[in-house]
Amino acid sequence: MKPILIITIPLLVIFFRSEYSYSQDAENVLILKLNDSIEDSDDFIPKAFFSTRIVNGHSIETLPKGYMEMRIEHRFGDIAGTNGGYQNMFGFDNLSDMRIALEYGITKDLMVGFGRCKGTGMPYRSLLDGFVKYRYFRQNKKMPISLAFIGGSTFTYMKSSSDESQISYFPKASHRLAYFAQTNIAHRFGDRLAVALMPTFVHRNYVAADDMNSIFSLGAAFRLKLNHVFAIIGEYYHVFNSENQRPAEIYKPSMALALEWQTFGHNFTINFTNSGGLGETQYIPYTFEDITKGQFRFGFCVGRKFVINE
Repeated sequence: MKPILIITIPLLVIFFRSEYSYSQDAENVLILKLNDSIEDSDDFIPKAFFSTRIVNGHSIETLPKGYMEMRIEHRFGDIAGTNGGYQNMFGFDNLSDMRIALEYGITKDLMVGFGRCKGTGMPYRSLLDGFVKYRYFRQNKKMPISLAFIGGSTFTYMKSSSDESQISYFPKASHRLAYFAQTNIAHRFGDRLAVALMPTFVHRNYVAADDMNSIFSLGAAFRLKLNHVFAIIGEYYHVFNSENQRPAEIYKPSMALALEWQTFGHNFTINFTNSGGLGETQYIPYTFEDITKGQFRFGFCVGRKFVINE
């Protein structure tokens, strides 16, 4: 835990200290661009979500052209249940997963990202990930929805297991790869409420005997704006499993609820989720925690946006 804190705390200090490097005028310009209205045309409805992410998954939004975002995400251990409680400081003694990433807006509708996850170890560790997101169109007075497409992949470079029965045995290098594709559909109702549907396809090249290589999941999410700074966000991913594989007593749906906090150039979320892993190829197929047994965890995400090229 100490090495993680040694790395994370200086990064957070850099994040928040860099906020003051902007002049007041630059801050005002940035907040106008990143908040509800970033389009030049009056035909567009304000943004459905503030961030490019909801809690675990992607939102409909993309970064503005020429903007880079650095993201730090943490998931701690179980708050309650057999692995939680006061002996483990309600999960704070354990780190389930951590991700550090850089993401960039190529155009106002196209962005890319690259990151690295620690991995939960169930089954993957040491994960590299990358994605491309394209927003096909945005909600306006004539179009009732926003639509985006996201595709990504992960590669684990963890040490192979010598046990052939383990997923981490990896007979071939290609078995270390996993992929996902998502269609993101969102609609904003008035000034405060936005909802989204996220049909998602996940494929893993190497899985356990009781699992399926390819699975389909349907995600649903909402954002309820409390004021110009705070919002409540939540999401749920249901995986459509076969009758003979992926038994329900083992594989669980991913659920999350969070408080979102916006500042000049920052997006900060404090969340509670039953998913230990970060990234679609982890939290969709590999959520094992049962929230009714206290197997949910505290987490947070800090995103810091920088103007690279306007």
